[in-house]
Amino acid sequence: MPRPSPTTITFSIDGREVEAPQNAMLVDAAKLGDVEIPVFCYEPKLGPPVGACRMCLVEIEGIPKLQTACSTPVKDGMVVHTQTQRVRAAQEHVVEFLLINHPLDCPVCDAGGECPLQDVTYGWGGGKSRFIEPKRHFKKPLELSPLVAIDRERCILCYRCVRFSQEVAEDYQLVLHERGAATYVGTFDGHPYVAPFSGNIVELCPVGALTFKPYRFRARPWDIENAGSVCTLCPAQCNIAFTVRDDRALRVLSRANPEVDDGWLCDKGRFAYQAVHAPERITAPMVRDGGVLRETSWERAIEEAAGALAKSRGRVAALAGGETTNEEGYLLQHLLRQGLDSGDLDHRAGGGLDRDALLALSDPALQATVSDLEYAHTVLVLGTEPVDDAPILDLRLRKGVRRNRMRLAVATERPSTLDPAAKLSLRYAPGGEAALVTALAAAFFGGDLDGPAGAAGADADALRELAGLLRTGGEDVVILYGERLLAGGPDVVGALLKLAGALGLSGRPGAGLLGVPTGTNARGLREVGVLPHAGPGLAPATPGRDATQIAAAAEAGDVNALYLLKTDPLRDQPHRGQWLRALDKATHIIAHAGFLTEGIREHATIVFPAESYAEKEGTVTHPDGRVQRLRPAIGRQGLTRPEWQLLAELARRCGADPQILTVHMATRRMFDEVPFYAGLTVDLLGAKGLRWWEDPARAAAFPQTGAIPQAPTGTPVAAATPNGALRLGTFRSIWAAPEVEVSPALKFLHPRQRVELSPADAQRLGVRHGDRVRVGTASAEGRTMGGVEAVAHLRDTAPAGTVFLEEGIPAHSANALEGPLVEVTP
Repeated sequence: MPRPSPTTITFSIDGREVEAPQNAMLVDAAKLGDVEIPVFCYEPKLGPPVGACRMCLVEIEGIPKLQTACSTPVKDGMVVHTQTQRVRAAQEHVVEFLLINHPLDCPVCDAGGECPLQDVTYGWGGGKSRFIEPKRHFKKPLELSPLVAIDRERCILCYRCVRFSQEVAEDYQLVLHERGAATYVGTFDGHPYVAPFSGNIVELCPVGALTFKPYRFRARPWDIENAGSVCTLCPAQCNIAFTVRDDRALRVLSRANPEVDDGWLCDKGRFAYQAVHAPERITAPMVRDGGVLRETSWERAIEEAAGALAKSRGRVAALAGGETTNEEGYLLQHLLRQGLDSGDLDHRAGGGLDRDALLALSDPALQATVSDLEYAHTVLVLGTEPVDDAPILDLRLRKGVRRNRMRLAVATERPSTLDPAAKLSLRYAPGGEAALVTALAAAFFGGDLDGPAGAAGADADALRELAGLLRTGGEDVVILYGERLLAGGPDVVGALLKLAGALGLSGRPGAGLLGVPTGTNARGLREVGVLPHAGPGLAPATPGRDATQIAAAAEAGDVNALYLLKTDPLRDQPHRGQWLRALDKATHIIAHAGFLTEGIREHATIVFPAESYAEKEGTVTHPDGRVQRLRPAIGRQGLTRPEWQLLAELARRCGADPQILTVHMATRRMFDEVPFYAGLTVDLLGAKGLRWWEDPARAAAFPQTGAIPQAPTGTPVAAATPNGALRLGTFRSIWAAPEVEVSPALKFLHPRQRVELSPADAQRLGVRHGDRVRVGTASAEGRTMGGVEAVAHLRDTAPAGTVFLEEGIPAHSANALEGPLVEVTP
């Protein structure tokens, strides 16, 4: 769909000639002439204006009645007045009406001092009220949700929160009850408002009716400072502002950067700041003495770590977690390659693609952006669940469908929350990624589908329909694919590139590929060289071991020391059993961690406290290539030191001194060593970051892609067997994170293991919804090995013959099963 037109018009407002975009709403165009028109209900992020509050009435020459500026598009030659007697009288009366039932309790209201109603009342109100009758009363405050409190007496019925629920998040939980003066906001069924994006309604509220429960009565606006940074809790990398008082983070708000997050935050990004000050957090170095981790001095911990690494030279491997910054990743690979003669490092779950395949997917000519999801003619969501993997992308896709009539197609293993919004939904079997993309490419070219579709466990007719949808998808087609899809290897990449070529996506603005990684900064870590086969700038490097090979080597005794930078392989990697054996075998395990998760607590020999995202300085790279800057909002807690500093010190002690004394030196060194980052500086990144590939010179510096092998069909997926064995699929929800476990506000959202299966399979197995069951790996001999306990969760949309379990949780995680077939027993 076309983006907003750059055409401008000229109009007059209060005697000033103003140039504004054509068809802009008058309330927005007025700001370009430094004229403020008061509003309550208007918020462009919510969609078309509703003109509900009548606060924005203005006088337009040639129109007899006052008009709402929020719903009136500006026209060339229009003459507008905002200060006439008619306008002032109307505005004063609206304010008077709004305050009739308002309790006027500003001294005890959390919004006091940052309340639009206060500002508008002082600026445009009449300063008096003629109402002498008793005000309406509600029971207050009430818990609208575990995270949000509601004071209905303060509500002015602007409709913002309800519109967000119904028209943005599309959870349809909030409604207006009753009528007239008795109208109030509540959930449709009276149950708590629990949804992934519920916190946004508080930031939308123009009064103090909705407040954050963790922030109630904690601070006043004159007590706080706001510090901008980037949320690193998921790949969406939303721009945020920490509310800080006395060096403590008390609240997180959105920070304007529409290209990244459209001004929204998920509840994890909004409330997980509580983990920064959680008592469970590690704030001092620890060394294992007598089998127990004990706090120690930094000098002792560094000395022992450097000694262990030096003794293990050539037999050291490293894993980096998704929250690792570009600078930390750059210094980690420098330590491994230059200081310890090892190329065994990775940041991906289970290893992954080779260098040529990664180069092909990162080709600057094929890159799509987040905003492209909103304006594309057609978007194919392939192998990812956005609400779990990068939640804000879910809202962007819904916006594209709702406002721009974008055609959405969804192809996933597991039923998706986007299915109701999609024009076409398709399921494939777990493990069928390579076969699915190959089959889709074959369908697009009109080839035979019986073999490929069967190999993918997908419906051939649905594949043909999807191919037809893409074939007629318009000029701008975006394929949003998940990193899990790439488990199929180079075959998937080859088929994906073939499909992209057929669609003509290369070099077309507004179209292309956009990957959703499993780690926050996966793209940045890839580009700075945290890979076994590529160094900074994806330059060729002496091949080392990937994550899966590191586990096997450690189990076999070929890797003596493991360096874990903000990752716990028992949670973040597949094959938990193999990693347990690897951690048991390794002599030295050095970890940077914020919390003692099970792998760190039971196996680490040295633990360094990791900075939180509220304390960190550096850069990260968004999945669409936007390099963004992290800024510290508070001081580091306890004895915590920055990771880049420790990595530089260890490299110095191991004979590869990088001569880096500040984080900005690390940033400059990294930018200089990555050819397509050339010329970048932290000042150039500014507050909103920039996409490096949009500069032709930087795009030209990207390495050339080699040949990508591909197979005519994918490997057939394991089929469900007559003896009751089912295919195993896995997923990871946004709530499966240590930050959620330790944040008091979010603990109720931390997932417990459940097994999702179809009602038909449940009936055959004698399982009912809510039953406790055991899921074990089915062997070739028909025996069941190992197992995890879970609660049965029946879903009508779950594909028959397949069950789904969650990864990333501390107990009974899906990675304890080796699959691909499992058995479910009551």
